[in-house]
Amino acid sequence: MSGNNCTAMTEVIILGLTDDPTLRVILFVMFLCVYAVTLLGNLSIIILIRKSSQLHTPMYRFLSHLAFVDSAYSSSVTPVMLKNFLVDKTTIPLGGCVVQFLFGAIFGTTEWFLLGVMAYDRYMAICNPLLYSTNMSTRVCTQLLITSYLGGCIDGWIFVGCLLNRSFCGPNEINHFFCDYSPLLKLSYSQDNLAEILPAASAGSIMMTTLLIIIISYVYILFSVLKIKSSEGRSKAFSTCTSHLTAVTLFYGTTTLIYVMPKSSYTTDENKVISVFYIVMIPMLNPLIYSLRNNEVKGALRKLMSSRHPFP
Repeated sequence: MSGNNCTAMTEVIILGLTDDPTLRVILFVMFLCVYAVTLLGNLSIIILIRKSSQLHTPMYRFLSHLAFVDSAYSSSVTPVMLKNFLVDKTTIPLGGCVVQFLFGAIFGTTEWFLLGVMAYDRYMAICNPLLYSTNMSTRVCTQLLITSYLGGCIDGWIFVGCLLNRSFCGPNEINHFFCDYSPLLKLSYSQDNLAEILPAASAGSIMMTTLLIIIISYVYILFSVLKIKSSEGRSKAFSTCTSHLTAVTLFYGTTTLIYVMPKSSYTTDENKVISVFYIVMIPMLNPLIYSLRNNEVKGALRKLMSSRHPFP
């Protein structure tokens, strides 16, 4: 990837979050704990869903895939960030930097699709309960999951394809804690608007489509729930949706700021803070959101623990 009298770039230097030695130690310990909780929480969700027969439903099948995607999404970035806190200079081969971004883009986009699929699942369960087992059969769920992962792969390769068509030379420092698209684009020599327009259009269209599915699903859910006469019934119906709505609000809100809003609307430091939240913090929060606010998950966990410890 070189041309036009520039020396081909072979490696990238990640500057990280801060240069302060004391703050780096504090952040290392904090984010190491966050990463450990992320992996433990999401792995626990996956194991619990596999071990508990009462959770063998489409909603929890999608949730187990969301837990996997969250773990993979965080793992594509957090280890490099932790390394950056321990060394003076984190150097990554240019190809490795692009690969890191590719995996982040794939799993991040897949999460958009999964959140949309989970909203559709809630719509079918609440608005069409008699046809739920038919409309959300194993075959349909598998097709929806394949579509989600395939959509993530296509979007990720659109981003990377635009990067691979450009020449990289000159300063090789990225003022970020991972290889994100905009910082990589700034290192490229080529000047073409397609590399800025096409990925933004792809990510924006996917985000808006999945968000539209979520909004429409919950509009129908709201009208269906309001028709339920008993307050207990309405509360039970809403309780199955609150966890998902919380996850949607957190993830869509932060990723919109990064990948859809104009770059001039936020500074580099603000970009870093937002990125830390949606890549590092949200994958940790999702298992807590779905376990602490979900009675079925808590009940399955108590049942599983009591079966392992039958004696008082």
